[in-house]
Amino acid sequence: MLIKSAEFVMSNSDVAKCPKSRLPEYAFIGRSNVGKSSLINMLTGRKSLAKTSGKPGKTQLINHFLINKNWHLVDLPGYGYAKVSKSAKKVFQKFITQYFLLREQLVNAFILVDIRHKPQPIDLEFMEWLGENGIPFSIIFTKADKLKPNAILRHVEDYKTELLKTWEDIPIYFITSSSKDIGKYDILNYIEQLNGNMELDSFRMS
Repeated sequence: MLIKSAEFVMSNSDVAKCPKSRLPEYAFIGRSNVGKSSLINMLTGRKSLAKTSGKPGKTQLINHFLINKNWHLVDLPGYGYAKVSKSAKKVFQKFITQYFLLREQLVNAFILVDIRHKPQPIDLEFMEWLGENGIPFSIIFTKADKLKPNAILRHVEDYKTELLKTWEDIPIYFITSSSKDIGKYDILNYIEQLNGNMELDSFRMS
């Protein structure tokens, strides 16, 4: 997939006010400072579509971007940032939860994980919650340029080992680096494949 257009649509904290179109949506979420904004900018080929910041917790709303006029990329607030106030955390958690439970247009969630670290309980718990609620998701390992190839493989295996304690299968995963454009087309082609499958399903049902 080539991204020919990427435009900001809206930001809000109320799922009921999200775009009314039936376009498919792909949500990106992860712990704060995992490199989400940089990844979104890499995928879209826009340097500042998503705001990047050295300060974790910058994204605090549901942000919709219209891609190629036919699907939405959704940038969700990071979770697990200790310096955000407890009241702010509760607000984030509430509308993030509502988004995943209520947003019928959601096709797949991409959970971003910093490949440099061992499996983190907060990431594993979030994946478990998605699984319990029947929400499809994939894993995106970020910052692969920070490790040597053998270390990347070792850290991915650590995640597989941990996930197989509670899952029958490993979710589809991608290894990426925003600074090196690693994994860009793997993710975009996967989204294109899912969009194509939905069009086939719609055709069969009509």
